[in-house]
Amino acid sequence: MNDRPLTLMAVHAHPDDEATSTGGVLARYAAEGVRTVLVTCTDGGCGDGPGGVKPGDPGHDAAAVAAMRRKELEESREVLKISHLETLDYADSGMMGWATNDAPGSFWQTPVEEGAARLAELMLKYRPDVVVTYDENGFYGHPDHIQANRITMAALEKSGLTPKVYWTTIPRSGMQRFGEIMREFNPDAPEPSPEEAAAMAEIGLPDEEITTWVDTTAFGGQKFDSLAAHASQGENIFFLRMGKERFTEMMGVETFVRVRDTTGADVPENDLFAGLR
Repeated sequence: MNDRPLTLMAVHAHPDDEATSTGGVLARYAAEGVRTVLVTCTDGGCGDGPGGVKPGDPGHDAAAVAAMRRKELEESREVLKISHLETLDYADSGMMGWATNDAPGSFWQTPVEEGAARLAELMLKYRPDVVVTYDENGFYGHPDHIQANRITMAALEKSGLTPKVYWTTIPRSGMQRFGEIMREFNPDAPEPSPEEAAAMAEIGLPDEEITTWVDTTAFGGQKFDSLAAHASQGENIFFLRMGKERFTEMMGVETFVRVRDTTGADVPENDLFAGLR
């Protein structure tokens, strides 16, 4: 008999990413006794500094920001009851097109083989039954998210393990409602340009292409609190303006595309561990 606990591994790019798209499933499955493992690939040094100072502005200290964000990540981990936190500590690459993309030691500049080898070691250590990361475009084109996808898929090949594998996504049916709520909480925001509107329309997937819908409503408060733990980035975390009730109403279901499976579980499914228990 195998006494090893069921294990979920989430591979994310930055501190705070764990909360946005997977905070609900991490909290839910931890409460169910599943071992939860969070791998955070970068140090988050391209985030806001104290007082909201931006990368590239006078007074922004990437090393100090990274240290601050590590403490926030530990707090988020406690809120979500994550069993194990592993950090790869690559330098944050910043948004696509930033000069930091090309900095030596940035995650974007790291050979995929190197990152995959390190992640494969962690996979062999924890032997996850389910692995979650981003899609090939990093959900919205962020270089560190794209790189997280690349090293995760390469690490799976290198490890020889065959867990269920999921990519995070959102249903396009919810994007219009999301836009309405954003305008409600930020009425002075300018209307998006045609190019921005077209890009927004391509985020996520049509509902019928989403394989997995996980109800995490009961853990909405934890998910909100895990985001709030990343207080230094509060200016960029729109969801915190909504309050817990509205946040849970909108973010109470987390959605995924199942890209690898050996269980034969039917889709659509409502459990990342369908076919495993």
